[in-house]
Parts: sequence; structure tokens; C-alpha cells
Amino acid sequence: MPGHKAPLSRAWLLPAGFGLAAGIFLLLPPRAAAQSLEETQREFLRGHYDAVIKTATEKAQEGDYRGDWRVLLVKTLLTVGRYNEAHTNALAALADYSGNLEMRLLARTTSLFQGDRPGADLQLMEARRLIERRAGAFDTEEAPALGQALLLLGLEPRLVLENCFRRAETMEPPLRDAFIDAGQLALDKHDFVLAADTFRAGLKKFPDDPDMEGGLAAAFQTGDPEEMMKAIQAALAVNPRHVPSLLLLADHLIDAEQYDLAAEQLARVLEVNPHQPEALAYRSVLAQLHNDPAAAGQFRAEALKYWTTNPQVDYIIGLKLAQKYRFAEAAAEQRRALEFDQAYLPARRELAGDLLRLGQDDQGWALAQEVHSQDDYDITSYNLVKLHDQMEKFQTLTNANFIVQMSAHEAALYGDRVLDLLGRARDPLCRKYGVELTQRTTVDIFPDQKDFAVRTFGMPGNPGYLGVCFGSVITANSPASQAPNPANWEDVLWHEFCHVVTLTLTRNRMPRWLSEGISVYEERQANPAWGERMSLAYRDMILTNALTPLGELSGAFLTAKNSRALQFAYYESSLVVEFVVQQYGLDTLKAILGDLRDGSEINHAIAAHTAPLPDLEKRFAAFARDKALNLAPEADLQKPPEDRDGVAFTVWEKAHPHNYYLTLEHAEKLIDDKNWADAKPVLELLAASYHGERLEANPLWLLALTERNLKETNAELATLQQFAAQETDFADLYLRLIDLCGARQDWPDEIKYAQLLLEINPLITAPYSALAEAGAASGKTGEAIDAYRKLLLLDPPDPAEAHYQLARLLHAQGGSESEAKRQVLQALEEAPRFREAQRLLLQLEDHS
Repeated sequence: MPGHKAPLSRAWLLPAGFGLAAGIFLLLPPRAAAQSLEETQREFLRGHYDAVIKTATEKAQEGDYRGDWRVLLVKTLLTVGRYNEAHTNALAALADYSGNLEMRLLARTTSLFQGDRPGADLQLMEARRLIERRAGAFDTEEAPALGQALLLLGLEPRLVLENCFRRAETMEPPLRDAFIDAGQLALDKHDFVLAADTFRAGLKKFPDDPDMEGGLAAAFQTGDPEEMMKAIQAALAVNPRHVPSLLLLADHLIDAEQYDLAAEQLARVLEVNPHQPEALAYRSVLAQLHNDPAAAGQFRAEALKYWTTNPQVDYIIGLKLAQKYRFAEAAAEQRRALEFDQAYLPARRELAGDLLRLGQDDQGWALAQEVHSQDDYDITSYNLVKLHDQMEKFQTLTNANFIVQMSAHEAALYGDRVLDLLGRARDPLCRKYGVELTQRTTVDIFPDQKDFAVRTFGMPGNPGYLGVCFGSVITANSPASQAPNPANWEDVLWHEFCHVVTLTLTRNRMPRWLSEGISVYEERQANPAWGERMSLAYRDMILTNALTPLGELSGAFLTAKNSRALQFAYYESSLVVEFVVQQYGLDTLKAILGDLRDGSEINHAIAAHTAPLPDLEKRFAAFARDKALNLAPEADLQKPPEDRDGVAFTVWEKAHPHNYYLTLEHAEKLIDDKNWADAKPVLELLAASYHGERLEANPLWLLALTERNLKETNAELATLQQFAAQETDFADLYLRLIDLCGARQDWPDEIKYAQLLLEINPLITAPYSALAEAGAASGKTGEAIDAYRKLLLLDPPDPAEAHYQLARLLHAQGGSESEAKRQVLQALEEAPRFREAQRLLLQLEDHS
């Protein structure tokens, strides 16, 4: 447990004979251990704590094997919460073995659980004196304890890792605690890759070790829930009472909003140790999430009963509240933790993140810098400091309601469109849900996905997210981070701003599934082509009973095994919202949100305004099934048998002459063979039966491709226009429509499709070239000038032509002769023999 750090001089950190900086570390050969001690230690790992206490007490009283039996006894007493006995035994052991560094640190811990902080500090100072006296000459077995002491005394963590833990790992035989301590240090610093590698290496040396498995599970907590659960199960298979694994499982279940199951795991922990501070802190979290402040306060008080100034208690409470997006409450908890210990870095780090998510950027960035200055190994604070340096280069766009921060290059290209889109979302959504926003919304848009992830999660990774909303702060990936196929960024920002509205309405007290469900639902309300909608894959999932019960929907976001399952969780959540609004009305949905704001539990709120949850789930399942069956009622959407050989398939095929999947396969084969004439009628029939899929999977796209190769331009245009009415994420579709409309000099439609392409990717030249061409040809000079200016920011293939056309339009518009002259000169720099530019320059000279 991190604690107060005593001030140290550099001279003391590198005493004579203890050359950490030079990599010199004196480790004497390990001593042989008694077999009975090893057996009892294995019993400890299996969770047989009462038996261990009995055996260790007897051995300690006999004075067997220096202080090792007493160390095991004190550790076990601490594990089961017999803190007074642990303290008494620790002091008694030190009376006999004052030079035992591990026991000295245990005595520090037991002092803390006596509420005796001065006594704990005294034990740490005694540890310091012991290290000084021995001048770095320690037995191999003492290396982990030495490392722990040096960390508490403020030595740079990387030095401790390399010179204590890593060296002890490579000894023969290696030390188990070295792997445990090195892995835990990496976890504390959010170095999850190193933590996983360390625990894996440890498991090779010490298989079936629950502490190793539990540490490995913790390393996977933020990145791979499936691997995390495997490691937890492995730990609990060895020790069903393994407290760290049970706590990690409870933590995961709280994230999944499986609160009853989380409480069961915490009860198992409290059976081992009825005073376990972390378990009681989690129970306080559950009470807060159930809007029971009295119980929350009681559990917190119980958690602090023995160690009255334990900062970890409020840190855990704040961390979990932050993960539920209750950042104001979370920040208050971290401040309470820091009242106990101003040097407690985890609370300082989390408070920095909370402040940034509350939009209190100045305080948040300053605190992140302080944490990094105090501990340059902490990965999260390091990432934040580096990100701040990047964001210092961003441009800030503001109006009365929004603060948008984005790269200067992207701001010049589409920053105005971002503000416009947010304004178009704000008024109708706030009015619809009866929300008054009193704080400007901050929107940070990142061209680098790693920067987005750091701003959002504190760590790079999580590539599946396009945007995240914390309440009054939105973070988003720009199209540049999603090349070559970006999503519709206007759709993304509309979705995220809807979160601003609903989180404000509920004071951030809503389950993830409902929050996401409303945002996806509102995407479709704003534009039927936006958001997740029924597809062949979703139809199959619904008809094969893949729906998640309403009470478990938030967990579906955490346990999704692939991207399709995750997207289906979004879709199902939106379908629940659609069902509630259709069956009970928008006011019912708003009433549910109001109950959540007032602290009601989600299932109670839903049942209070609709129907008992079991009945509602049955009715919703029927609603979803009906929607799936009506996706394309005239089409044969039955999946063909996987086995295509033999008579059975032949019979099935004859019984399904117009099966969608077989027809699509036939059409694709004709296209592969470039048999365009035969492919066209097949695709026409296919598209007539169903054309609801996204991107290249839509038969309309294949039909248009076929018509293009048949030189049937008018037919191709009509097909693509039909497709464009239902598709907003397909850049290739709009690029082709721009080409076709430009060739026909259909300037209004060319402008229309160029604007739609800008919703997908405003960082390519094509839409600006189209807007410039169509604007100039149709007399929309101002729009054409703006388009040429933005085109020139993108290094167009013919910059001389772009400069010339911009100069020509500026001259024709009048009032901008100096800029027109500057543009024509730039055209001539690119192409000195450009005759039209030379003539225009002469005209400008004559005019001046």
C-alpha cells in the first residue's frame, strides 16, 4: 500500500557499497527453507488460513527458523482481518529478529491498521536505518522486501524494479515474491503490458499460483475481459477464498451493472476478512449506486474502522463513481482520500482525470503534471503530460454554447461545420428532453487515435471507439484517425451530444445501455440513414434468441466477443428505447430518466412506468422478433445449409429458387466472371427483394457497378441515388455520384453529394474540388471561393490551377484585389508559363 514518503537526500539513496545507479547490488546466496514451512506456505496459497495460523503460531512459539514463521503468521492474520493479533505478533517478532526487513514492513502495515500513523512512520524509518547499516548487503530472499522498502522511501521505481525485483527473478532458484512485487508495481503504474509479461513469467516458475493468476487477471482488466475471467477462474480454482481475485471479479461485475452478483463476491471476501477495507469500499459504492447514502457512509466508516486514514478507501469509491461517469462525486472522493494523505499518487492521478472530464482543464492538466513530476514511471500521468503538449498546438473554436479544440489544419477545413452541427443538435435535443445546459460543452477532436485514447481513457488502445461523452466534455476521433474508411463524423457528434443531454438530465445516473440506446435512437430520428438499424446479421441474431435481457444489457458492452456483438448491443439498446417510446410514449421515457436522476434503480424505474420487467422483456422480445421478420417479408432470407454437397442441399436449393444468399452468390460469381449482362437482371431482382445492407454488401452497389460496366450511365446514376438515400458512411458512393453529376453539369446535385461527402471525410480534395467547380458554374461565387481556399490547404494535385481559379473568382467578386493578386502570383510560382494566370495578373495590375 503506497504511503507517506519521507524526504531523502541523494547521498543516502546511494550509500557506499550500494551502487543502485551502477547496477551493483550485493545479494548473498539463498538459504535452504524447511519443508514444513514450504508446505504451510502452500496451504496459505490454497486459502486454508485457519490451519496456517494454527501451525505458524506453534512454530513461532518454538522459535523455528528465525522469523519466517512469524512473517507467515502476520501475513495470514492480516489476510483474515485479525489486525490486533497481527500487530502484537509483528512487534514480538521484531523483538527477536529486529534485522528482518520484511517483518519491519509488516509492522508498518499493522501499525496503520491500529490507526497509528506515527508508529507506521517509525517502522519505516527503522527500515531505512537497517538498509543504511547493512550498506546494501542483503540475502537474496530479502530482495523483494528491500525493493518494497525503497519504494516507500521514495526511490525511483524503475531503479527498484531493475535492481531489486528483476535481479531476484533471475536468481537460482528465483524468488516468487519478486515476480509478485514486480508485477504489482507495473499494475500500480498502469504498465499493463509489463505486468502481464511479469505474471506470465512467474507462472512458468510457479504454476497454479493464485497470486500470479490474480495479478495476470488485473493486467487484462482494461483490455481483455475474456482473458481476465480465465485468469480469475484459474486463481479461484486453486484458492476459492483468494481475496484479490474476488475483489477484481466484484469490480468487473460492478462495471457490468451486475450489482447483485458483485455483492455476492464481496460477501465471499468478507467471510474471509469481515473488515477488508477494499470490499467495504466497494459495498459503499454499491450503496451509492442504489441511492442509499446512509448505507454508503456506514460501509465507508467500517472500511476505515482499523486504518482510520486509509486513502485507498475513498480512492476506490471515487474510481468506481468515475467509471459510472459521476465525475463530480468522484472528484470529491479523491479529495477526501488526499485529506488523509496528500502524497497518495493514485488519488492525485484520478483527480486529474476527473477534473479533465469535468471540463476543468487548467486544474486537471496542472495536477497531471504534478503527478508526473513526482513519479515519471506512472504511465497515465506520463501520457497525459505528453498529450497536453500536443493539445497546446490545437486551435480553439468557441461560441456561446461550445468550446471545440482540434488541430489547426482540421479546424481550418471543417471547424465551422463542427460548430454548426453541434448547434443543430443542441436546440432540438435540449427542447425534446426538457434540459437546460448551463455549462458550455467542450469537444476535443483528435487526428491521432492514440491521443484520443489517452484523453479519454488515460492509456492508448481501445480502437473501437469513435467518440466518448463524459457529461459536459466530448472526445472524438477525427476522420484522419480512421483512414481509409472513416465513419460519418456528423453522425458521431450528434450521438455524443445526445449523451450530453441525457447525462445532464439524469445527473450522470443512468446505465450504459440506456444512455447508448437513446443516443442511437436519436441518431435515427435525426436521419434515418444514421445509427445502427436492422440488418441481415441482426435479424439472424434476434431470430436465434441472441437478445440480452434488459437487466443485463450493460454487461453486453463489456462481454462482447467481437465487433458485431458489440454493435448489436448498441442496436438492441436503441431498439428497447424505440419500443418504450412506441408503446408508452416519449413522456414515459423522460419519466424514467427523471426517476434515475432522483436515484431510482433502473429496473424499478422502468417497471414503475411501463410493466413488470419479466412481462416487459417478453413483449420487447416479441417486438424485436416482429421487426426482424418484417425486414424484407417478400424475400427468402433463410440461411442455406452449410453442407453444400449431396442430395439434401440439391433438394433445399430447388425449394428455395429465389433465396437471397444463393442469389447473391450467383450474382457475385457473374461479376467475378465479368458477365455483366447476365448479372444485371439477377441483381435487379435481388435489390427489389432487399437492399438494406451497408456499404459494399448492398446489392444496389453491385447493380450500379454492373450498369457502369455496361455503359448505362443514366441507370447507374439512378441506382446510386437510390442507394445514397439510405447510406451515409460510404465515401466511394459519393465520390462516384460527384463524378456523374459533374459530367452532366448537374451543379445542384454535385453540390449536394459533395456536402454529404464532407460529412464522412473533410480531409480529402474531392468534395472541395466539386464545390468549387459547381459553385463557380452556378453563380455561387462565395461558396466556390471558400471551397478553393480549403482545397489549397490539402495540397491539391494541380495547385497552380486552384490558385488561378481562386484569384479569378476573387477578382470577379470585387473588393479582394490584393488577395486575388497574391493568389495569381502563387499560381505563377507553381507554373511560370501559365498563360491564363499571366493575363489575369495583367488585368489586376491594370485595375490597380
